[in-house]
Parts: sequence; structure tokens; C-alpha cells
Amino acid sequence: MKIRSLTARVLILATLWSALALVTIAVAISALYREGVERGFNNLLRAQLYNVVNSVSIGDGESLTGSPALGDLRFSQPETGWYWLVEPIGNYTAAPLASASLGVSNLATPDVAETPFDINYERFYEMKDEVGNLIRVVETEVVLDDQGRAARFRVTGNIEVVEEEIAFFASRLNLALAVVGIGSLILNGGAIVYGLRPVDRARRALERIRRGEAERLEGEFPREIMPLATEINALIESNRRIVERARMQVGNLAHSLKTPIAVLLNEARTLDKTHAGVVTTQAEAMQAQVATYLNRARIAAQRDSVLARTEAQPALERLVRVMRKLNAEVSFDLEVAPDLTFAMEQQDVEEVVGNLLENAARFARSKVVTRLSSVVREEDATEGRRRWVELIIEDDGPGLAPDQIGEALKRGRRLDESKPGTGLGLSIVKEISGEYQGSLGLSRSPLGGLRAQVILPAVSKETA
Repeated sequence: MKIRSLTARVLILATLWSALALVTIAVAISALYREGVERGFNNLLRAQLYNVVNSVSIGDGESLTGSPALGDLRFSQPETGWYWLVEPIGNYTAAPLASASLGVSNLATPDVAETPFDINYERFYEMKDEVGNLIRVVETEVVLDDQGRAARFRVTGNIEVVEEEIAFFASRLNLALAVVGIGSLILNGGAIVYGLRPVDRARRALERIRRGEAERLEGEFPREIMPLATEINALIESNRRIVERARMQVGNLAHSLKTPIAVLLNEARTLDKTHAGVVTTQAEAMQAQVATYLNRARIAAQRDSVLARTEAQPALERLVRVMRKLNAEVSFDLEVAPDLTFAMEQQDVEEVVGNLLENAARFARSKVVTRLSSVVREEDATEGRRRWVELIIEDDGPGLAPDQIGEALKRGRRLDESKPGTGLGLSIVKEISGEYQGSLGLSRSPLGGLRAQVILPAVSKETA
């Protein structure tokens, strides 16, 4: 799943990095602490071993004598896993000495080949005693007199002590790192949100431009964002100049062609009837074509402009109010969803809606209904970038048969010669909506007459 939010991306990456860093730190510290505790444990056993060595000697009757004072009660309590044991080796056959904690039990002796002595003639190994304690043993062999009589000295410690200490430390360490991690996450989140506030301000400024509430990015931005804001403002200004230049050129062209066409029409009146009809027809066709293509050029020049905005509610209310005055015998109903704005020039909106209302009023018996609502087209549903509105105007007149709809959209085609008009209204609506990448559809209305459905670009303030 692709994450589109910059804040969410940074927060997720910061969280993952913090979690990875804290886990790594916890593992590293735990490993170092375990190593230190085990080294200390081994040093304690070694110190106790040599305490026993220094306390034991050969007494009268060649027996082992000595009473090591290790200062730890666990060597006096049975089955604790803390033992010391002195055993004669070689030709020396005296009775062994053992701590009270060992009692009558014995400790197995691993083979030297499997667990050799180190350079200090010591060896450490682990084993289980007869009651199931996992113990660590430190062992050495010492010659006790000048006759070569020697003994094996062993001291053991319960490994559970080490594991309990490590577990206690690990629990406290994990708790501390969890608190640090949560605190860091909160602080990082706050810092990230605060640091990205200028980007959010820029986004809101762009939304105001899209809604037509501003003409440029306004406000103070950080040094990293200011070049972007400057470029956007320059782009908007360039777009505005292009639109103004296009409008000026369209106006100049219309003005330059208006006079020659008017001269042709005036001159046609002085010709004989046969020639006058031909010239007049062709001049009027030229006039219509010039108007059409100039209108297309004007729409194309500002179609993608972020500044082309027309509020829907007042524009439709004004047109319906005019139609009510001109057609007192027809009822005009208007339903407009709140907070909708056409992404079109006002004159284009009036051209589309005016032609459809005029056409509906011409054929309606008593009622015309106009509805405007937000709609999502299938081709834009995944991107979510463009907003559209659906304009529906229907009447209770005779309507059109399916085979007449195509004819009605042809320029200058009039299906009912008894009604006034030029036959250009629906074709103009189709052309304008097409230039804005919208569409026009005609069908039978539930009221009985014609239903015109137009899809036009818009900006919804609720979702902008």
C-alpha cells in the first residue's frame, strides 16, 4: 500500500528506525551485561577456589584437614548448588573433604580431553548436580607437600543466580528503553509535525487558489520551500498572462472579422434576390463559424487555468430567475448541492445553462426542473484529482425519440420548425462541455419530456 502522506511517511520511518535502534541497543547492552556478570561470577568462583586451596592441607595420619571459611551461608545449606570439594588424586588415597551443602552427594568429573585445563591449570565447565541444579564448576589440581601428594579442588556456583540477575536487569532495561522510545516517538512526532507545518500552509494556500479565493501563494515560508512558492507564483502569473493574451487576441480577431462580415451582409442586400440569398447564407455561416472557433480558442486558453471559477448557486439562481420572468406560465424548480463551484468561466456556465433552460422552456408544458450535484467519473475515481458536477435539466414537454437525439445535437438542426430558435443551442452546449472535457447526454425524462445531463468540471469546497 502506497503511503501518500509525507507526515505519515516520516513518522513511520522515524518509528521503525527508533524501534530498530532501541532493540539493537537492548540486545547489545544485555549481551555486554551478561558477559560482565558471567565474568564476575567466574572470578568469584576462582577466588573461592583459592580460598579453599589455602585452607586445606595434609594433617596427621596423612589425612586432608582444613575448614575453609568462604563467608557464604549457601555452602552450609543442602542442595543449593554451591559446593566445594577436595579429592585426593594419584597415589594419595585419603578421604575427601566437602562442604556441608554437598552432603553425601558427589560431583561427576569430566574427562580432561573433553574439558582441558588452561594455562593457569584451571578449567571451567557446567553440569547438573544430583538434585537437578545447573552449576558451574571451577577446578584445579594442587600438589600439597614435598612428597608429591596432590588433590583436586573444585568449587561450584548455581547458574540460576546469574540468570536471575540478568533477567532482572533485562526487565529494567527494557522498561527504561520502552519509556525512552515512547518519549522519543512523541517528541519526534511533534518535531516532524511542527517541521512540516510550512508544507501544510503551502497546501492550504494552493487550495485557496483552486477555490478562487486567492490568486497567488501568500505568506512566509522557510528557505527550503520559498523557491517552490516563488516558482508556483511565477507559473500562476505566466498562466494569467497567457489567458489574457489569448482573450485579447480572440477579441482582436473577432473585431477584425466583424466589420468585413457586416460589409458582406450589407452588400448582399443590394444584390438581386438570387445572389443576395447565397451571399447572405454564406456570410451568416462564416459569422457562426468564426464565433464558434473563437469561442473554442478562448475556452482552450483558460480551460486548465486554476483561476477559472464560478460559484454555482448564484449563477444558476440568476439564470432561473430570468427564465421565470420570460416564461411566466412555466414553473422552474432549482436544486443545487451546497458549496459547489464550476471550474469554468462565468460566461461559459451561462452559455451552457442558459441554452438548456431556454430549450426546456420552449418545449415544456408547465414545468422545468434543474438539479446540480457532485459526481465522480469512473476514469477519475482512482486518481481523485478532478472534481465534477452533474447538471440535469428536464421538462414535461413532448421530448425526443431515440433516433431524434443524434439529429438534435447537429449544429443548426431544428426538429420542430414551429418553435422559434436557430437550432444551435444543444450543439453549443455539447461543444463547450466537450472543450472542458465534460459531456452532454440526452434521454427521456421521468416528467415525460427531454432530460439533458451535462458533466462539467468543478471544485467542491467540502473536499478541496
